[in-house]
Amino acid sequence: MRVEAITWERLSDALAGHVDGLEPGDGGGRLKIAVDGPPAAPTGETAERIAEALRLLGRSVLVVSTEGFLRPASLRFEYGKQDPDSYYGGWYDTGALWREVFGPLEAGGSGRVLPDLWDPVRDRATRSPYVELPPGGVLVVHGPFLLGHWFPFDLTVHLRLSPGALARRTEESWTLPAFARYENEVGPSDTADVVVRADDPRHPAWTGLKGRGLGE
Repeated sequence: MRVEAITWERLSDALAGHVDGLEPGDGGGRLKIAVDGPPAAPTGETAERIAEALRLLGRSVLVVSTEGFLRPASLRFEYGKQDPDSYYGGWYDTGALWREVFGPLEAGGSGRVLPDLWDPVRDRATRSPYVELPPGGVLVVHGPFLLGHWFPFDLTVHLRLSPGALARRTEESWTLPAFARYENEVGPSDTADVVVRADDPRHPAWTGLKGRGLGE
């Protein structure tokens, strides 16, 4: 995989400029962007940087974290609190993401998105109000395991850590088999439109946009 060094600011500007020229693939009038990566990668910060760059271009943007769509503890911990298979396939409520985030942005949808559903600390519903994303707006979703669910993303960005960097920077080491399974089953580095190597958070490098040369 050929990559070149880039700053986070240049990366955000390049991605925002690319997104600003896209048309929604599902005809819903709103673009949907994924920033995929493990908790050890700066997915949230990257999503916010892209969102800010898009706002400077005059776009309405809503950032949603999958951490707000965790299932209740009784379901997440059904097989114990450190089960990597449950973490991989059972912690995140993909059905709720379809229903509350992606569904309203489809053609003919209301545009009213629920920004989060469940507070994992208090283990209860957040009761957050719906947020309307107008036509022409951009949804940016960030978190782990975003690829492989057929979510209708118009652009996918994967923040990649080498196995060594992932092991060093992951506090919950019991989750590492889940990320190895994700690599084997989904192949995010092959699937994503853009791959960003983030082993050193101070010095990212990227592949550019697939189908285009680096730096274009």
